[in-house]
Amino acid sequence: MSADGQGTSHWFDDEAGPVVRPYAMTRGRTTSAAQHRLDVIAVVVTEPHADDPEADPTLSPEHVDIVGLCRDTPQSVAELAAELDLPMGVVRVLVGDLVAAELVHVNRPVPPAELPDESILRDVINGLRAL
Repeated sequence: MSADGQGTSHWFDDEAGPVVRPYAMTRGRTTSAAQHRLDVIAVVVTEPHADDPEADPTLSPEHVDIVGLCRDTPQSVAELAAELDLPMGVVRVLVGDLVAAELVHVNRPVPPAELPDESILRDVINGLRAL
C-alpha cells in the first residue's frame, strides 16, 4: 500500500504525460549501423537531398527532429541532445542511423595530434607582425 493509502504507487507526476524510455527510441540498440565514434562536439549537417524526412516511414519522430534541427544550422551532438532533451547515447545512435541512411553527415573535430604545433603558430604571428 502506498503512502496515499490508495494501494497504487505513482512513478511519475500525472502532469508529465506518457514516458518513453530511451532504449525504446533506439529499439534497445546502444550503437548504430554506421559504427563510428561520435564525439559530443562532432557537428551534424543535413544532406542537401534530405528535403522531406517526414515522408520516410522508417524514420522515427526523433530522427525527423534531428534532420530538421540541422537543416538550417549545423548542430553538435551535445546541442542536439540538449535541444531534444534526450540522453547523449540515444542521440548518438539516432545520428548514426541518419548517417547510414545518408540524410546527414558528421564533421568530426580535428584530433589534437593533427593540430599545428604552438611554436609554428607563434612563428607565423611573429612573421606577420614583421611585415
